[in-house]
Amino acid sequence: MTSAVSVKRLGLGAIASLPIESRPLVRPDEIGSGIVHLGLGAFHRAHQAVFTEEAISAGGGDWGIIGVAPRSTGVFDRMRAQDNLFSVTTLGAQTSRTRVIGSLSEVRHAASDPAVIVALLADPRIRVVTLTVTEKAYQLDPVTGELLADEAVAADLTTDRPPQTVPGLLIRGLLARAAADAGPLTLLSCDNLPSNGRRTHGLIDAGLAFGGFTGAPADWIHRHVTFPNSMVDRIVPAATPETLATAARALGVEDQAAIAAEPYTQWVIEDRFPGGRPAWEQAGAIMTDDAGQWERLKLRTLNGVHSALAYLGALAGQETVAEALALPGMEGTLRKLIAEDIAESFRPPEGVSIVGYGDDVLARFANPAILYRTHQVAMDGTQKLPQRLLHTILDLRAAKRDARWATLAVAAWMRFVQGTADDGTPLPLNDPLADRIRTALADTSSEPAAVVDALLRIDSVFPAALVTDDEVRASITSWLTDLTRHGAAAAVEAAGR
Repeated sequence: MTSAVSVKRLGLGAIASLPIESRPLVRPDEIGSGIVHLGLGAFHRAHQAVFTEEAISAGGGDWGIIGVAPRSTGVFDRMRAQDNLFSVTTLGAQTSRTRVIGSLSEVRHAASDPAVIVALLADPRIRVVTLTVTEKAYQLDPVTGELLADEAVAADLTTDRPPQTVPGLLIRGLLARAAADAGPLTLLSCDNLPSNGRRTHGLIDAGLAFGGFTGAPADWIHRHVTFPNSMVDRIVPAATPETLATAARALGVEDQAAIAAEPYTQWVIEDRFPGGRPAWEQAGAIMTDDAGQWERLKLRTLNGVHSALAYLGALAGQETVAEALALPGMEGTLRKLIAEDIAESFRPPEGVSIVGYGDDVLARFANPAILYRTHQVAMDGTQKLPQRLLHTILDLRAAKRDARWATLAVAAWMRFVQGTADDGTPLPLNDPLADRIRTALADTSSEPAAVVDALLRIDSVFPAALVTDDEVRASITSWLTDLTRHGAAAAVEAAGR
């Protein structure tokens, strides 16, 4: 007769059994809550949650995070079953280390009870609201920054129904806070958006105007809520069964919310927090008056190169970013993108070399322990292209320089969205504008020049200054012709010589 083996699961009761080096620096049941975070995904848990735990441990304060899952219940359920604990495994090329994080004091599910989230945003204990909800959740036009008030957003802002969207939750919460005069608040976007604080501010202003919220409540929000810009950086691939197995081996208990990340991590934050903040600088964050140059450095040099690598790698049949970087000519091509296009498109922070930063980026991408999938990086391309690649092209053209390598990346996206890799394998089109892309391609021939014309007409992605630039159009068309005729692997090998 056999009996089932009981596997102990991570939770408060398991802390004493963890290896000392893997125990959390703070316990969720022993810290007060001062932050609400929208978005319980892997990036937040491997980045802001880690910084905040280290800041509480070093500087004290009731800065526990109430993590809110906007829609999906998967992570929410797993976190709740583990007393809000989870582990992060830091994966180096040769070694790894795993530590449990205890900075999430609570977890909530917005779709199940939005009124609770609105009440939390109005709670005077909460002095900071952070967001990692991805670009598309802001409902902003990626070119103009204007509010895209679809049916759900419109209903949130013009009716009394429980809010279902991120803009709706934020606007309702801020109005409730204004009505209660609950004290100053900071909304801190941690998403990869250009001037993410300014854009979040624009979202709130547009939402208030769309809903007709004027007078005293809007005035209170304008006086008491700040929107600092920030820049975040850490590569956090999607969790796999091996991620969970690695955590279990290191901890001696099962962790169903385990995640893994690279060793490198950075957070640059404009220091505008009228209600106070954790001592993030004691955890290594850079507090500054202007995050703009740091943001451009990361968006263009890391994220732009990441996207180029993902599209070209996926077309060539490579599953991971590290495998794509190992293709003949790929590293040389990306070094040209960095040195000849990105480094010439903007001025970096004082004392920082864009080429040197790019060297570090390529070394990070080559880490074989980080199984970041090309298809994952390629998601939501229409939301990412403007800040990652198109702004580089526009700034180069404004300086009367060409953009040979950045246009290769745009051409790779255009080849990718046609739906098949070079060997005929289907490629996923996971994008909020997927229907518009498919319609544009269905209404034209498969000739590269025709494809370029059709996709450049998506004006919510491509600004007029780029569309009317004949040299840019010709360069994209030339690259797309090479990719179509010869395949990405051959095109990259030739380009990287």
